[in-house]
Amino acid sequence: MGARAVLVTGGVLVVGAVGVVVADQVARGMAEERAAEVIAERLDVTGTPTVDVDGFPFLTQLLARELDEVHATADGVRLDGVDAVDVRLDARGVTLRQPSTVADATLALTLPTATVQQVVAEQSGLAVDLTVDGELLRASGEVLGVELTAGVQPYVEDGRLLADVVDVTVGGAVVDVADLAVGGRLTGIEIPVGGLPDGVVLDSTSVVPDGLRVVAAGQDVTLEVAP
Repeated sequence: MGARAVLVTGGVLVVGAVGVVVADQVARGMAEERAAEVIAERLDVTGTPTVDVDGFPFLTQLLARELDEVHATADGVRLDGVDAVDVRLDARGVTLRQPSTVADATLALTLPTATVQQVVAEQSGLAVDLTVDGELLRASGEVLGVELTAGVQPYVEDGRLLADVVDVTVGGAVVDVADLAVGGRLTGIEIPVGGLPDGVVLDSTSVVPDGLRVVAAGQDVTLEVAP
């Protein structure tokens, strides 16, 4: 084969490879846009969701009806009346057949202090202001004309988001929580987080500058596929 033939053949291969890559990227982009539309249609989200599908080539994943990794983010979402922000979903092994399944799913979101404050007030019967204090949430308010502050420790147990009041200061004096008449109502305060897909349960939580960062996870999760 002459040099000219080699160059021509090489050029054809390069153009063909570029064409395959372009087609793959176009198909991926269309799938990501459609997935974002479905999320916006089916969930009470704030802002426009973004979806990224990892793995190359995408077209072979599409033909196999299974996506290696899917990552979705949204500015906010309302779950059973509870507002959350900074939402991220990481899913691996997403099948496109009905019923669609996810081999491994991790959902992370932040419950703002205002959301947690409302729930704590409803559960404890105390009207308080809630701020972040290191690894605790700090509740402050007034009871019978006396200033009160309390440290609130959130945690996840048996798939539920709970909180304990771990320290209380009344009028500048530290009071043992166990000595309070409402002491029994200040432990195991549940902060409900509903609306999660079946099979996805709360796994952990931590205090962050904006409130509570909550992580939920699940394996072999079944999801409804959009028509």
